[in-house]
Amino acid sequence: MTSLSTPAAAPAASARDTRLRPVPWRKLTWVIWRQHRIALAGVAVLLAGLAAYLVFQGLKIHHAYATVAACHPAGSIACEDIQNDFNNTYWTGAEITAALLQAVPALIGAFLGAPALARELETGTYRYAWTQGFERTRWAAGKLATLAVLITAATAAFSQLFSWYYQPFIAEGQQSSLIPAMFDLHGVAFAAWTLAAFTIGALAGMLIRRVVPAMATTLAVWAGLALATPAFLRAHYMTPLTTTSPNTSNGTSWVLRQWYTGPGGKPVSQTTITQLIQGYQPQTTRISPTTTQTTLDPVGYLAQHGYTQWTSYQPASRFWPFQLIEGGWLLALSLLLIAATIWLVRHRAA
Repeated sequence: MTSLSTPAAAPAASARDTRLRPVPWRKLTWVIWRQHRIALAGVAVLLAGLAAYLVFQGLKIHHAYATVAACHPAGSIACEDIQNDFNNTYWTGAEITAALLQAVPALIGAFLGAPALARELETGTYRYAWTQGFERTRWAAGKLATLAVLITAATAAFSQLFSWYYQPFIAEGQQSSLIPAMFDLHGVAFAAWTLAAFTIGALAGMLIRRVVPAMATTLAVWAGLALATPAFLRAHYMTPLTTTSPNTSNGTSWVLRQWYTGPGGKPVSQTTITQLIQGYQPQTTRISPTTTQTTLDPVGYLAQHGYTQWTSYQPASRFWPFQLIEGGWLLALSLLLIAATIWLVRHRAA
């Protein structure tokens, strides 16, 4: 048999396919953990420190509130003194705590979301990753999905702890869980806002490809969205109720707007109401030879003159419907941002 008629030998296995097989998801997850373990550890330390404070302070608040709840009759002077002492001791600290916690989602979005892709894009190491079996779509989807699940689960658990911490103030009607300063720290909203901040950061990192500018952009965009939502959107999730009851703004409902109508049923200005109130004389009742009690009822005084106070509000019973609505559109936004980020990785990262 000549060399011309000899059958060609089968090519070696390495010659048949020189491409690397895709890295299994389990190993990809391990690589993601190794890359982002410092940032994840920072998030864990932040949430753990805040959680320790909430537990420590919450135990004191719940213990003190047990004395308030056990006092009877509730309207007595002694019970009112106990309640005032409770509010004076703990209310300011709880307000400051809630205000500081508003920044947690933005910080996670800036320090974990923005560098998730931007760091490798800025340094160019993503090209090496793609030669090791990390195809670009798997690289982006694996990073975003893994980190998103971790932070969403952690912040969902943290929001439950905050709800327990703050419950005494809501139970006594000191604060409504629907008001903007409280709403997004309860229920599913806190985790949804954190997820949205993370995906905003990831998209900003993909677009800008530099870590520090992406972090600044994340903070700015998140702040704009967080301010616009309660100002223009949240109040309209459901049609507000309208009432003439003076007891609506007792802390349990979210009061949106108040106005007065005159004897003819037409709205009147606040200047007119102020001028009328100047002529109001509170009713004084003598309850003992040496003690008098003053009753303040300016709304009743205005009603006697044909002026009616109207209040537009969202009742506290709508808390969970509002939570589900806001959590739903934030989740949809987050998924859209993740999809946009992955699309950009596929078409613009090379």
